[in-house]
Amino acid sequence: MPQLQPSWQLSVQTAVVLVVVAIGGRLLRRRWTARVAAFAGDFAVVMSLLAVWQWVGGYVHTRVAGAMERAEAIYRLQHLAHLPDEVQLQHLVLPHPWLVRVANTYYDYAHLNGMAIFLVWLWWRHRDRYARARTVIVLSTLACLLIQIVPVAPPRLLAGPGFVDTALAYGQSVYGEFGTGMANQLSAMPSVHVGWAVIVAIFVWRCAGRGWRWVGIGHALLTSLVVVVTANHWWLDGIVAAVLVAISLPVGSRLDALATRLSRRLAALAGLEAGSVGGAGAGGAGVGEAGVREAAVREDAVGGGAAGGAPGPEFAVDADPAGPRR
Repeated sequence: MPQLQPSWQLSVQTAVVLVVVAIGGRLLRRRWTARVAAFAGDFAVVMSLLAVWQWVGGYVHTRVAGAMERAEAIYRLQHLAHLPDEVQLQHLVLPHPWLVRVANTYYDYAHLNGMAIFLVWLWWRHRDRYARARTVIVLSTLACLLIQIVPVAPPRLLAGPGFVDTALAYGQSVYGEFGTGMANQLSAMPSVHVGWAVIVAIFVWRCAGRGWRWVGIGHALLTSLVVVVTANHWWLDGIVAAVLVAISLPVGSRLDALATRLSRRLAALAGLEAGSVGGAGAGGAGVGEAGVREAAVREDAVGGGAAGGAPGPEFAVDADPAGPRR
């Protein structure tokens, strides 16, 4: 299975191609092109976010001052909090080469590949939940990026406590030796690996059937363990990422509600303009305006609940006096 780990330049190029596809699909105005356009537009957002994350990783790599000291401070803080010692945990795995290789492989492949598979599945099978998941991914990842501007070294770069860079030792490293120009070496805090795995777990639990729900939970737990065993992250890296996801959930809910209200108001204004033009010759403008005003009143009634954090069902803006369509 190929690893999805493009450069930020390739991610930007992919996002641009997806935007072009999305625009072209909408212009053709066919049913199947509309689906392709929606898919391309959604994943253009994801690829753009990936490009920003990769660029920040490269920027942080050039700022090494204080990274080791912050890592040592995190290690001491974890001891004060009585969190399990990463060195001891890693040394339980090191005597088993096959287990180390499995952990390295999971770290390399499950992050981006797993998120890509999850997004395609969610978009195809549960599209009503896709927008919410995308908002949470964007918010939590941007929050991680802001924190990652301050460089923090991962455990594998601290020689004193006895950590082992398992991926480098087994020839499976995606980073290489420190100082060789490879990016994302000093963006350990917080762990985007853990944050994305937590998002997958939450939405798989909400959307999948009973048996499949535990796949997401297992992925999150296994990711949290693997990033520590391979000495790529501290416990606190994952904890902070999970907290950011928890904050992003209600914030994303509010933003989605506001976006829904805004789109309905814009649709109402567009309908008002169309009604004014279409009814100019035979008094139809008044009828069109009345219908649009009625639609706007219905939108305000529905949107009022959404503004409180619980968005209502999506009604189509319609001038039909019989009421909104589901």
